[in-house]
Amino acid sequence: MDRKTFVVGLASVLASLGFSRGDSNPSPQAAAIAEAKARNEESRQQAIAMNELAGNSRSLADARVLMDEVARIFAKQLPPMWATHAARDRVARAEYQAATNPAQLIPEERIADLWNQYIREITAPEESLASAAEIHNLRDASYASGQLFWERGNQSIWTMSNIYAIGADGKVADGCRALESLRVLYDLANQPENLRGARERLQKGILASDSIREYRERAAAGQVKSKATIRVEVRANPIEAAERRYADERGSSRLTFLAQGWFEELFPA
Repeated sequence: MDRKTFVVGLASVLASLGFSRGDSNPSPQAAAIAEAKARNEESRQQAIAMNELAGNSRSLADARVLMDEVARIFAKQLPPMWATHAARDRVARAEYQAATNPAQLIPEERIADLWNQYIREITAPEESLASAAEIHNLRDASYASGQLFWERGNQSIWTMSNIYAIGADGKVADGCRALESLRVLYDLANQPENLRGARERLQKGILASDSIREYRERAAAGQVKSKATIRVEVRANPIEAAERRYADERGSSRLTFLAQGWFEELFPA
């Protein structure tokens, strides 16, 4: 972040808190708020640039820039083997191929098979298994809700819609782009409630994108009341528990080997 961006952000926050121009000694709380706001704005601008690049990837070089930025943001979370230049290049090639040729999309069945092999290996609960149809429903919800949040000003790497493979009907295709496939696996591993939600919708024959479209239509007609109900439900992540147990019994290196298997299956050399 350059100095000018920080100063402008700091000045706007101090003004909103009622500080006069002559106040040269703002409180630590005000300074912390200003700094947080500046960081958030920087992250928002990064997400906007990445989303634009994902939606207009015309070359392998574009895909490499996108993957390098993702790797930088998730440097602390990525397994070391996934963060190497060679690994990023393999993902970038798969991303470029899928973005420019629908025949190169990663099938949902392939992701489901890969995920279910992992679940069975670490002996996670059966409810953690996912079908291709459930993954499709999950992707539909992530794409549609991401678009809605993005339009309402919540631009972040989690609401970028241009990483998704879209069919002729404007909805998610039956296969994933490379970066999107990693997003799906991340959701399955870290957000099990998303899979549960997709399973429930699938059983009812519901697509989140249809529900959101109907909501937009009602809102445009003035039929939506400004009232929201928030339900907070906290559950332990069964995947994390199974991974800890597996690492204790078989060793963390074996768990790392399984993660390497994901990579080799999704992005073969």
